[in-house]
Parts: sequence; structure tokens; C-alpha cells
Amino acid sequence: MSEIRPVHVIGGGLAGSEAAWQLASAGVPVILHEMRPVRGTEAHQTDHLAELVCSNSLRSDDADYNAVGLLHAEMRRTGSLILSCADTHKVPAGGALAVDRDGFAAAVTQALAQHPLVTLVREEVPAIPPEDWDSVIVATGPLTSPTLADAVRELTGEESLSFFDAIAPIVHLDSVDMSKAWFQSRYDKPGPGGTGKDYINCGFDKIPYNDFIDALLAAEKVDFKEWEKKTPYFEGCLPIEVMAERGRDTLRYGPMKPVGLTNPHDGRRPYAVVQLRQDNALGTLYNLVGFQTKLRHAEQVRVFRMIPGLENAEFARLGGLHRNTFLNSPRLLDGALRLKAMPRLRFAGQITGCEGYVESAAVGLLAGRFAAAERRGRAITPPPSTTALGAILSHITGGAMADTYQPMNVNFGLFPPIDDAIRGKERKLAYTRRAAADLTSWLES
Repeated sequence: MSEIRPVHVIGGGLAGSEAAWQLASAGVPVILHEMRPVRGTEAHQTDHLAELVCSNSLRSDDADYNAVGLLHAEMRRTGSLILSCADTHKVPAGGALAVDRDGFAAAVTQALAQHPLVTLVREEVPAIPPEDWDSVIVATGPLTSPTLADAVRELTGEESLSFFDAIAPIVHLDSVDMSKAWFQSRYDKPGPGGTGKDYINCGFDKIPYNDFIDALLAAEKVDFKEWEKKTPYFEGCLPIEVMAERGRDTLRYGPMKPVGLTNPHDGRRPYAVVQLRQDNALGTLYNLVGFQTKLRHAEQVRVFRMIPGLENAEFARLGGLHRNTFLNSPRLLDGALRLKAMPRLRFAGQITGCEGYVESAAVGLLAGRFAAAERRGRAITPPPSTTALGAILSHITGGAMADTYQPMNVNFGLFPPIDDAIRGKERKLAYTRRAAADLTSWLES
């Protein structure tokens, strides 16, 4: 039997790391190209693979009633490195799966560095790879180098779409005033490794809330460069001040909703609440949930110290902003994630227009499995569209309308419909049970 040629994976984020792992696990050699630390980005702080640059949460871990929880379960069943490392380095987060970001990234890096079929090369790939790279997975993420993005644009004749993704601040636990704040998960719901008291809650009364909104609206923001001004935000990750501009109660019905919470200091439900989620295994750092922002740093400190309990907050990291780029995938990619204009190139992760850590890794997982099958001369069989993996794949490779394509998180709206007579929670359970059965059939085949 002839020697199996390596597959090149460009980008060592969640998608690239997962793709490399799937290839190596299938016995296919991988050359993984990561440009950090040779070239940095506006958002990354380390040279670890799979570094999480925004939240440390992989969102809900409920595999019965939540689409992303179902995706977690499917990825565990398909040998995901990302989910394995997340489970090992989880921190309390109510019903969510959140991780110690440093421990998680270090574990992913170590696993790949130690695999005998993975060669890690620290270099930037600034253009379309040479022709002798006959199988390539481009998983450069939302921070794709401008030269590579321009090369893809020139190759496809398509304008890539862009949006801004904002980073939430992190505070030191010992600087939070717990005589005003309290620990509680919504409806006291425990999650992986949690107790039902996994979030710090900072409650507002009506007048202080309105004062906070006034300060947020008046605060000085980061100016956009001229070429950035027409770039839209992704609706699922709006800066806190942009949400506030949409109406005084927008935040109370969004990330600051007070439902499922009672302030033990006065026995009342707050008018609005800011939740802080554990950000590291030691429990010394907490991030402000949903508080992505483009406020200037000095303004962040001033305004966020108006939050009850954070009057003397010390910030381990302030919020920031970076530009994301993604392809019009329904128009450009085939059903196996290959670029129609150059099929030796596959794309994976957020550059395809999937949104979210887990979704990005999931598309990397599929790209890796497809490339491995192709290298071994086997048929490429996509997962059924009734599964979470299949629903994402179907959406980004043709299920979405190309003319209006925008980043999308996994949700039950992407799945083929089921009996309309099934309603409420039972409808979600019907989706997940069907998915579990269909994934079993796919894996066995």
C-alpha cells in the first residue's frame, strides 16, 4: 500500500485543531500551519492552539432540549478533541459547559503536539497554497490574514462578508462586593460541574438601571476606520452599548433579564441583573456575560463600576473589538465543504459562516472526516440533516439563502421539521431523540 500523503490544515483555532485531530485519528498525516506567534492578531493573547478569545462558555450542555447541547453530545460520540478537552477543564456554569480557557487551550495544544501523525508548523500561509498541496483545509477563522482573504476573494469572484465581534470584560472575584451581589443560577439550575449557584448576580433597581443606561449611551466609543463603517454586526453578539441604543429596556429583555433570580439581600426579584460567569478553574476570574463592548477602556472602567457590587471592581481584561470575515458558503462550497472554484481546498470553522465555538469546531470535525475519507479512497457520506452536525452542514452548504447569508448558531430551526402536533418541550425532545437515532445509523454505516 502506498504511503498516505499528508493533508495540510491552515489555522490552529477550534476548527483547525479539530480537523487535524480527526485526520490523525483516521490514520492520515497532518501538517498543521498556525501563524501565531510569528504573526499575532488583534484578539489572541497566547500562542496556544484553540485559544478562546471571547467567552469561555461553550453554551448549554442540555442534550435533550437544546440544539447546542445536542451538538455537544454528537461531537463526543464522534471523538471530538475539543469536547474531550472541554469536559476535562470545565468550570461551574449553571446549565452551560464553560472551561478554564488556559487549561483547555494547553490541553488541545499538547494533544496535537504529541500525536505522531501531526506536524505543527508555526508560519503564516499568506496566499492560495501551492498545487502540490493537493488536499487543504482552510480553517483560518474570523481573523483570516488579509492577504489570504484577498486571494480567496480573487479566486472566487465573491466579496466576503464581514462583521464585528466584541469581547466581554473579566473581573477579579475578590474585587466583587458580595454584600450586594450573590451566587445563583437562573431557576437554581445546576449544570456540568455546577451547584445551581454558578453565576454572580449584580441586581439593579429601576432608577440605578436607568442611570446606568444613560452613562452607557453617553460613554465614548472606539471610532471606526472609514472602511469599517459599513460592516454590520452579527445580531447574536452585539456590543452592549449598541443594544442599549435600541431602547431603554432592550438590555432588561436581553443579557440583563432578571428572570429566575431572587436577590437574597432583600428577597426581591431585581429590575435588571448583570451576571458574571466563572472564567478559570481557580474561580478567581469572572466575565461579564453578554457585555461585549466597543467602549474605550477608561469608559469601561467608569461605566461598569456603576453596576451594583462592581463599584471597586478590578479588571483582569477589558473589552475589545475585532473584525470578522466569512465566506458566502452556500454559493461557494459544495456539500463536502470543498471550494467549487478549487476543490482541493476545503473550508472549516467560522470562515464558513457558522457562528459559535462549538459550531466552528463541529465544521472542523466534518472537514477532517471528509478529507480523511477522500485520502483513503472512501465515499464521503455527510451526516443526516436530522442531526445537529448535519443541520449545520446543510445550512452552510446550501440550506441558507446565498443572497442574505449571515452567521448562524445551531438551532432547531435548521433541522427538518417533525410532526406539527408535537408542541413545547416535547417537540425539542422529539428533535433530539430523532437526531440521536440517526447519528447512530450514520456512525454504524
